[in-house]
This record gives sequence, structure tokens and C-alpha cells, in this order.
Amino acid sequence: MVKVAVLGAGSWGTALAKVFADAGNSVSLWARRTQLAQTMASTRENPDYLEGIELPEAIETTDDAEAAIESAQIVVPAVPSQTMRDNLATWAPHISSDATVLSISKGIETGTYKRMSEVVAEVTGINDDRVAVLSGPNLAREVAEEQPAATVIACSDLNRAKLVQAACATTYMRPYTNTDVVGCEIGGACKNVIALACGMAAGKDLGENTRATLITRGLAEITRLGMALGADQRTFAGLAGLGDLVATCGSPLSRNRTFGERLGRGMSLADAREATHGQVAEGVISSKSIYELALANGVDMPLTEAVHSVCHGDLKVDEMVVALMGRSKKSE
Repeated sequence: MVKVAVLGAGSWGTALAKVFADAGNSVSLWARRTQLAQTMASTRENPDYLEGIELPEAIETTDDAEAAIESAQIVVPAVPSQTMRDNLATWAPHISSDATVLSISKGIETGTYKRMSEVVAEVTGINDDRVAVLSGPNLAREVAEEQPAATVIACSDLNRAKLVQAACATTYMRPYTNTDVVGCEIGGACKNVIALACGMAAGKDLGENTRATLITRGLAEITRLGMALGADQRTFAGLAGLGDLVATCGSPLSRNRTFGERLGRGMSLADAREATHGQVAEGVISSKSIYELALANGVDMPLTEAVHSVCHGDLKVDEMVVALMGRSKKSE
């Protein structure tokens, strides 16, 4: 048993806190809002993000991040990728000298084009081999409902990956280890962009052939970028690649797919954001940094470019479909 600090009480942070608790660990779950922390403590439920899911007694909720982090052996920043740096700057002084920091945020930092593990290492000053990444087909609601799922724990230090693996293995969650941190992070960040494209297609009432095409060609361009950055090609055929991509592109529980569907049905970005309680899907923000990262590395990513043009340019969804289908013919 280890102590785990989960810093962020959104849907995935809360679901993962439950996984760690169900695996036999003591868990501190930090919520930014005092009211939410108190509500979870009294009702054993997170009504804002996982209504109806009972939280184990092993989860202690708090609005005091320093208290949550104290003596934790695994620290899990569960915040959006674009706020990771600022949050970590506050939390870093309280992380113990041998703690493992487990990144679960899927994105590429705007401006720096850094992966989340790179941001973690840079801000905290800890060695890369103390930073692990969790990625896979893990829709928060299904995990919280204890539906069978698998995930990947990636770390350059295999023994540390195994430590985290043991800490989150339950009857419903099967974690695998991997040392390809780059591949797992690129797969996790880029799949959100492809999910937006699949959502847009669904919003235009396009069917399974279209979605299968987007997923397959999306995987191809994700793999190209990953390999250009030093990832192992095999990672993209696994849970952190294809597995995560299929789940995020196909499920109505996926915020990115749902956001894309609203855009496909004619909503503006502002309207789609309003419909998702003021939240912008991660892929909308990441499409810009991933597109620019691809350009910097000479990697062709037509789907990402198209989604970027819809979200950050003046391309219409109808025009995106025409543009993609009209690309030059070539061998697969």
C-alpha cells in the first residue's frame, strides 16, 4: 500500500482516485473548490463530474494541496495540460524527494511544444526517470463504474513503472508497463484531435465508413509524428495508441468527440463551449500546438491540419470534408 495524491477532482482525476483506493492505497483527492471538497467528504460522491458514483472511504478529500501531497509516494497532477505548468510551480516544493509523479493529462503545451512529462520534469526539477505517464482507452465514467478496462503505465525506469502498475491494479483495471514515454504521450495528445474530426463527421451524419477512415488515417499520421520524435512504432498499435484512439473517437462519453459533433452540426466554438458547461475540449487547444509541432518536424498530418483550420482558422466543416477527400491520390 502506498499513499497517492490526486491533484484535481474532475471526472478523470476522481475516477483514478477511486481506482487507486480500490487497489488498496490511501488516497488524498484535492479539489480546487472548498465546497466541492466538503461535498465529496460528506456525501462520498462528486456531483459535478461523476454523479451517482460512490467514493471509497479510503479517499480523503481536501482543498489543501500541500496536505494532500505530504508524504505521498505517487503524485498525480490531474489538471488540463495548458494549466499544468502553473499548478506544478505551486505544488513542486511539497513533492517528496523520491515520489513518482504520474502524468495523466493528454496534451502538448502551447508555445513550447513540450509533452506533459517534459513539463513535469522541467518545473519540478526531478529526473525523467521519476516521471511516469498513464494512457489508454480509459473513459472516466466507465472506469468509475468498474467496467473492465486496461491502461499503460510508461516510464523510462521500468521498476518505477511496475510500482505504479501494482498501485493501480484492480479487478476491473489491468495496467501494462511500457518504457516508451514519448509514444504514449504523443498517442494520448493526438487522439483528441482525431476525435474532434470524428465528431465533426458524426455531426454531418456521416457513417461508420467515414469514422473508420478517419481513425485509420489518423493513426497513420500520429505514428509518423511519434516516430519523428523518437517513439517506438509498436506503441501506436497498442492501448496507448490504437486503443485510446478508438475509444475517444467512438464514444459519446468522449468530450472531444462530442465537442466535434456540435461543431459538425453548425455550432460555433463559443456555442459548443457553452453547451459543454464552459469547457473547451482538449483537442481544440492541442490541435494548434500539435500542428505546429508537426510543421517543425516536417511531418505531414492532414487531419490535424484540417481540424486546426476549423478550430483556429476560417475553414468550415463542409469544406474540411471536401478538402480531405480531394487530396492527391497516392499509395497507402
